[in-house]
Parts: sequence; C-alpha cells; structure tokens
Amino acid sequence: MDEKKVMLSGIQPSGELHLGNYLGAIKNWGARAEEFDCYYFMADLHTLTVRQVPAELRRHTLEQLAIYIACGLDPEKNTLFIQSHVPQHAELGWVLNCYTMFGELSRMTQFKDKSAKHAENINGGLFTYPSLMAADILLYQPDFVPVGEDQKQHVELTRDVAQRFNNLYGETFKIPEPYIPKTGARIMSLNAPDSKMSKSIPEGCVFLMDKPEDIQRKFKRAITDSDTEHCVRYDPQTKPGVANLMSIYAACTGRSFAEIETEFDGQGYGAFKPAVGDAVIEMLRPIREEAQRILADKAYLEQVYRDGAQRAGYVANKTLRKVYKKVGLVAR
Repeated sequence: MDEKKVMLSGIQPSGELHLGNYLGAIKNWGARAEEFDCYYFMADLHTLTVRQVPAELRRHTLEQLAIYIACGLDPEKNTLFIQSHVPQHAELGWVLNCYTMFGELSRMTQFKDKSAKHAENINGGLFTYPSLMAADILLYQPDFVPVGEDQKQHVELTRDVAQRFNNLYGETFKIPEPYIPKTGARIMSLNAPDSKMSKSIPEGCVFLMDKPEDIQRKFKRAITDSDTEHCVRYDPQTKPGVANLMSIYAACTGRSFAEIETEFDGQGYGAFKPAVGDAVIEMLRPIREEAQRILADKAYLEQVYRDGAQRAGYVANKTLRKVYKKVGLVAR
C-alpha cells in the first residue's frame, strides 16, 4: 500500500476559535485523515511576538486542542501537539534564520501589518517568525501545507529557503506544495458584513464555546440592511448582511438559498435572525459539550498532547539531526 502524503497545519492559540474558523476550515479537517498523514499543532511560540496574558494563553491552548478533538480530529488518526513541546521547532528555526535573507523577511506583508498594529512592540521575533514558520513546516517533510490567501507568501518563502539549503548541502528538505483546501462558507462579521468574522470584533463574532443565550443575542443584533420590505433574499451586493446570515443558515441546515428564501417568504428579519441563531446553537451544541467534557478530563487531555509531542518529536528529530550534520555541528 502506498504511504499517505503528509499534511501539516498550525493555528495560533492567541484567542478563541469562532464560527468562521469552523465553517471555513475545521469542519472539513476530520475527513482528511483518511487520505493524509496529518499533523495539527497549537502554534503557541508564534503568539509570543505579541504580548499575551499568560493564564489566557495556557487556557486558549488547551481549549483549542479540546475543540479540535470535539470537531472530529481523532488523536489516534491525527498527530495533535503543542508547538513548544517539540523543541526541534525552535532549534531548526534558529538554523533557518541563518539561511533566510534580511530582504526576504522585510518584504513579508504580515510583518508590515503587525508592526503598524503594535508599533510599541516591533520585536526581533516579529521580524524573524517566518523562519520559525518554515521550520514548523520543513521538520515534518510534508507534501502539502493548507493555506489561505494570507499565508501563501509564507509557504513561498519556506520553499525558497528549503531550496537554498538543498542547493548548498544536497537533498535535505522536501519542497512542500501549498494546498488550497475545499473551503467551506466564507463567514463575515455579524455587525460588519464587509469584514471577515474575526475575534478582533467580538460583538460580530460567534465563538465556538459561546453560551446559547450569547449566540442568540448576537444574531438578534446582527446587521441586515436598510431595505424597508425586510425580504430574505440572497444578494451579496445590495444585501451583504442578509447574504451572510443566509450563508450561515445554509451551512448549518444544508438548505439551498432558494429553499431558505421560500421558507422565510413574507416573514421578515424578525423571524429569520433568531432562526439562524437557533440553527447555529444546535450545530455547535455537541461540539461545545464535548469540548467541555474533554477539558474536565485533564488526564486524558494531557495524554493526548504528550503522545502527540512524542510522535511529532520523533519525526522532527530525524530532520533536525540530518540538518545539524549537513551544516557541520557535532552530533549529540
């Protein structure tokens, strides 16, 4: 039997996972394990480029892991781990710093964006974190890295650095391909439908661990449009708020836009918005309850991240030893 192709993905636990993360990506991840050998990690080292509240970072890291499992990422079929528990990430990150050019790092869009947002804390890690991201990827010799538009630049840099290293020292790293996943619904903010749902706009963002009453309150306050007829119709250009709510309802119920228009014909937004809220509550209920159950079982959660780090560390160490030998470091 052919070996499965390797896929790797990491998300920073700098905040809570939300409905956009779930419907846009995580919902489809569970099925990947049948086709790929998958590594998913909580990118906690990357969060340190921005000041974090230590207790919140620990809570978000464990909560993210519990939610992954609750969303169908079976720890027996996927390698789930915390980035800082596999020290080879930081070690290879330093080596790759020495093979990544200053000009390449200074051109990174996210460095410019984050520098503008955190002008009081433009630190070295913020500048060099693409080298750590390259290490995150190359340690596992993956065939594919799932990326959205905002991360394509990082995968391109990773490929350039890997190629540079290979040209100098011979075949060391597999050159990964960006994997554009089949995206789910693109979910926009409930109170700013021209922007993607984001934890930076919490009132327009539904978090996966939100209580039902908070979810319903956010949907009742969701922006629709100034249309006096209050007609539920899919028209992203003139009715972006309504179109966003219809996308969410369609993703939760499996109904088409035409069926939703028929269902709410003549009922207006007063009936439609709470119905979307109810559909989201029922879709997220089993995930929230299962995540809470997992979080309460500290021994199980610890076992998952210990096993994950051990499996990841075994693979990562093989790559790191090869790299250390190639650059001339004395073997441990």
